[in-house]
Amino acid sequence: MELTQAHRDALSDILKWRRDVRHFLPDPVDLEVLDRLRAAMDMAPSVGNARPWRVLQVTTPSLRDAVIANFEAANAEAAKIYDDAKKTRYNKLKLAGLKVAPVHLAVFTQAEPAEGHGLGRQTMPEMLSYSTVAAIHTLWLAARAENLGLGWVSILDPDAIAKTLDAPIDWHLTGYLCIGKAARADDTPLLHRNDWQENTQTVWKKA
Repeated sequence: MELTQAHRDALSDILKWRRDVRHFLPDPVDLEVLDRLRAAMDMAPSVGNARPWRVLQVTTPSLRDAVIANFEAANAEAAKIYDDAKKTRYNKLKLAGLKVAPVHLAVFTQAEPAEGHGLGRQTMPEMLSYSTVAAIHTLWLAARAENLGLGWVSILDPDAIAKTLDAPIDWHLTGYLCIGKAARADDTPLLHRNDWQENTQTVWKKA
């Protein structure tokens, strides 16, 4: 298949409008859409075709409440590294959409999957986690193409989340994701809008 400028333009639009969403509408996501998102992850690259990502959709209210409590405790602890002025700005940021987002996904990396037969990860075992990150990014772009937003919640105690969700011992949390309709369509990152951090240009040098 020969890709055209139309394909490049569409990809550019999706990349531009992919945002780390924190403000969601509570509208449910259709099961057919969720199935298409799962299928998109099937097309993600992975080291040795190991496909180490394992996904738990968190739907039980008590488990969601435990995740929210985990975030709130971790967020309070994270705020302690800032001085008073910076802490005030930090506390004004909405850093998670956990209470409103209709879909919660806990994405784990299995430590030693049978798939792939160890190919490509003997000298860099971290490639398994990188593969899961690639699957998350594939999901992220697919969600945006479905007019959905995704937020990656990283202010969590990952071991406690794994315990809360009764994950197998060889599953390690790579990302906790919120998915749903964004409350506002915006091509400006939230942290830019709140004067926290502008993008820096990718460093690309010749060696």
